[in-house]
Amino acid sequence: MWPFTRTPVIDPTHGDPRARALMNALAVQDRNTVRACLADVHDPDARAFLISLAADVPGVQDWIPRWVEEEPDSTLPLLLRGCHAVWWAWEARGAAYAKHTSQEQFDEFFRRLRLAENCLDEVTRRTPEDTTAWAFLTASARGRQIGPEEAAARFDAVVKYAPEHVMAHEQRLQYLCAKWSGSHEEMFAFARESASKATPGSQVHNIVAAAHIEYWLRLPSGEDQEHMRHPQVRQELIAAANQSVLHPSFRFVPGWPSRANTFAMALHMSGEFGWAARVFDVVGDHVTDWPWSYRGNAAKRFVSARKDAYAFGR
Repeated sequence: MWPFTRTPVIDPTHGDPRARALMNALAVQDRNTVRACLADVHDPDARAFLISLAADVPGVQDWIPRWVEEEPDSTLPLLLRGCHAVWWAWEARGAAYAKHTSQEQFDEFFRRLRLAENCLDEVTRRTPEDTTAWAFLTASARGRQIGPEEAAARFDAVVKYAPEHVMAHEQRLQYLCAKWSGSHEEMFAFARESASKATPGSQVHNIVAAAHIEYWLRLPSGEDQEHMRHPQVRQELIAAANQSVLHPSFRFVPGWPSRANTFAMALHMSGEFGWAARVFDVVGDHVTDWPWSYRGNAAKRFVSARKDAYAFGR
């Protein structure tokens, strides 16, 4: 696929027309189109991807309570309101560490998370098999600092119906990070156990790369690069990539680029430029904000890493 002829633009929909239509419909309060966009989406990962985009549309909180009130028997507006409130809560908190976050921000953060959980709890009460609702409850568990047993129960409720639900695994990994409610040991144990159970071609294998990136973030300068370039880490990343994005059975369900970008960045940081180049072949121009934003401007970091991979890996 090299050379690429344009500077990639971060598109959260990855060019998916249904995803774009859904976001546009929510922006103009078009309930019928929202329903139509989601009506026949039954794959758990695809549905979670679409709902995640819908949840991130600004201003939904201003009008969706009316939809909930006017259609009390429908779980869709409740689900959208609850999922939106999870991301809306993080908007209030900001991305800074706790010591740099004000009490006012925390108060609003928890208020919005309570709203989210009230909605999502009702969805799961009516439809216990709603994996998207459970996945977002897995995400909110981290913010609300829910105890380990309840947090694990939420994740288990997802994988009961969708054993390889990617978003749920990613959110569970975040909960188990040392910066939240776990430890490096718990994080890596979960990532490796989940990958060992995942089928070839599954996107779940990406959490191995995500775990190494999270660990890299916590290390002092110098030690971070040393970790990523350790022979065992490099071997583990290559093996995980070959079971996922580089496997012939890789599942290209909506949302796949963020998982492929995770491998591209991890392999680039590990100095495995040849393997990174193979992943960039798959990614094309589908750059994603996460995880590249951990290193600064996401699009620029993506382009720089891609140039390295093709220059030194071929």
